[in-house]
Amino acid sequence: MNRNKISRKLAWGLIAALFMGLGYTARAAQPDNSQRPNLLFVFPDQWRGQALGFLGEEPVQTPVLDRMSKEALVLTHAISNAPQCVPYRAMLMSGMYPHSNGILCNCYGDKTPRHMKPSVVWWSDILAGQGYELGYVGKWHLPPKRFEYQGEPLEGIETHWVPPEARHSFKYWYHLTSNSHGNAPYWGPDNGPKDSRKTHQWTPIFEADRIIDFLRNEDGAVRDPAKPFAMVWSANPPHMPYHSAPEEYKKLYENVDVEDLCRPFPNIPPKGEKWGDYYRKNIKGYYAQMTGVDAEFGRVLACLEEQGLADNTIVVFTSDHGDCLGRHNYISKNNHYQESIAVPCLIRWPGKIKPRRDNLLFNTPDFYPTMLSLLGLQQEIPDATEGVDYARLFLEGEGKRPTSQLYTVQGFNEAGKGPSMGERGIRTQTHTLMVRQMKPKDSLTVFLHDNIADPYQMKNLADEQPELVQQLIKEELRPWLERTKDPWLTKAQPFPPAAL
Repeated sequence: MNRNKISRKLAWGLIAALFMGLGYTARAAQPDNSQRPNLLFVFPDQWRGQALGFLGEEPVQTPVLDRMSKEALVLTHAISNAPQCVPYRAMLMSGMYPHSNGILCNCYGDKTPRHMKPSVVWWSDILAGQGYELGYVGKWHLPPKRFEYQGEPLEGIETHWVPPEARHSFKYWYHLTSNSHGNAPYWGPDNGPKDSRKTHQWTPIFEADRIIDFLRNEDGAVRDPAKPFAMVWSANPPHMPYHSAPEEYKKLYENVDVEDLCRPFPNIPPKGEKWGDYYRKNIKGYYAQMTGVDAEFGRVLACLEEQGLADNTIVVFTSDHGDCLGRHNYISKNNHYQESIAVPCLIRWPGKIKPRRDNLLFNTPDFYPTMLSLLGLQQEIPDATEGVDYARLFLEGEGKRPTSQLYTVQGFNEAGKGPSMGERGIRTQTHTLMVRQMKPKDSLTVFLHDNIADPYQMKNLADEQPELVQQLIKEELRPWLERTKDPWLTKAQPFPPAAL
């Protein structure tokens, strides 16, 4: 090498060192795509965060997740910020909170906002642009546009069909079209709206089979084996109807006294009351579905090992929200209680993420930037992303931590309600605060729970501790509402008047 070349190399080395010292990070050259990690993101519907065998809080059998917990980062305080199916999925795919991405509720009626804003960049499109092969199996449950097919409007279940150009780069595609758990219709990658395929299997079994086909990729039939992949699995169970689990999983709970399943939890209404009886009727089926999903998830993990993919695949297991199942006299989700907002959250990446438990106050939009960063694509995170990148904390255990999490629920599709109505709140490491005003003329209702002294949230302390209520509104809730551009702050009736 001649002297001029040596001088140029030294000069560029000094410039790089100077930039690094100033905190500047140059855009890295793209590495060989075959070396990028894969992603398997799994989120069953309505699986509450307390219902994991290894936590010892509920008597549910989850042997696969129990084993995974010893190999994974377990986020014990992860929540669904808007605990409904559609808002969760919108936050997950956009990295934004509801007022920013445009999906405020479970939007089905024609008078509600039905689609994410066109400006939103989905993380799946970013991965596709970086050479990833993408697959989606299970429940889509994002509000469809009123597509036409061959010049004709679609009707009935066909209206849930999503054309390839609207799938945001997911090419390997098996879309569950309903909440059925057996004999359910699916659209495959090449199906039109009128030719969905029915399966006579329990849906998690069918879906696990499709994911295993994707992972095995025999003869390179479904993906380019030289490229990294990202697979999303959105299983419908443990969702109602709760009786749908295969008999082998129901039998695990059939000889258990249902009162033994209820006795430890004072927030389950008594036998003879509507929601107490509802809980007793369904809890065994709920647990059986979880055990069944756990087993199918285990088959997928075994396939990763079999194919030599486990070490280079980031595996995430979480849920879109929880399920009260009658606790607190609520049928399921869409409320501020722990059973509704708390979700499982396990992240496994062998040799990279150290197995441990962490009480990080993790929010749904945080998945977007954190996953991109773990995949080495932090430079691709859009400026509009509202989630926080916790990749460094995942990898090193260090980094800035939030002091609260946002809770937001808006019944926008019901008469008299709007985007400045509903419920807003926060959860800290110790407390949950929620304020409610469902219609403009309603008085404001405030709930405050001490989650340490009262883990089942039986007592509302708002009237006893007004100073703490005002402090949490001022220091936590109001900043969240400002950050997410919530119209509650600009409506005619200030929220709440005493806090301003």
